[in-house]
Amino acid sequence: MGVQAIIEQQLKKYQQWDFMIFLILTMLSVLNGQTTVFYLMYFFWCNELIRIIIDKWYAKKNPNAVNKDWQSSDFTGGLFSMGIYWVFLVVFFGFIAASNNSDIVFTNMEVLFFQNWFFNINLIFVIFERIYLHRKQQPLTIYFGAFNPNMIVLHVSIIVGGVMLFFLVKQFPATFTPENKWGSVLIVLPFLLLKILVQKLTSNNYNRKD
Repeated sequence: MGVQAIIEQQLKKYQQWDFMIFLILTMLSVLNGQTTVFYLMYFFWCNELIRIIIDKWYAKKNPNAVNKDWQSSDFTGGLFSMGIYWVFLVVFFGFIAASNNSDIVFTNMEVLFFQNWFFNINLIFVIFERIYLHRKQQPLTIYFGAFNPNMIVLHVSIIVGGVMLFFLVKQFPATFTPENKWGSVLIVLPFLLLKILVQKLTSNNYNRKD
């Protein structure tokens, strides 16, 4: 089997690779005491923003990109919603909800200003992966409106993050700190399940030809 054939075969499994990279980098972040609830919620937000922008750019260049949005191909509604989410995530989850713990606030600010390299590398991978898939004209499902499976998962991540902050992190501040690896692992687990949910909802297997 040639190199090109191997690459083409692995392209069909890109969602599995995407999950593995996310898992590895998140676990490395945990081991280095750089993971918070905000880290994970903000990654979901950035992931969605990257997808919207790249999909809009390549929508007409990739004939296998199928617009499944039941609203329109105009992505301004999605960007407007993302802007509202950004303010809410940064102000509430980045600052207010963690205001009684300076270590968590500092870690959140490192994520926000792209000083967390585990977070940054994961985003760089997401960018290159999405561009590469479009350039290879892979079958992709794209959405631009304010309501789609990706946005639904983003809603759920905000709810999950809120529950964890108020019922776990604030109740047991000594356990759920970036330096406590076991506490960080417990924080990560629900978001790993959400990552799996994203991939299930946006699976493109229906459009693949083996």
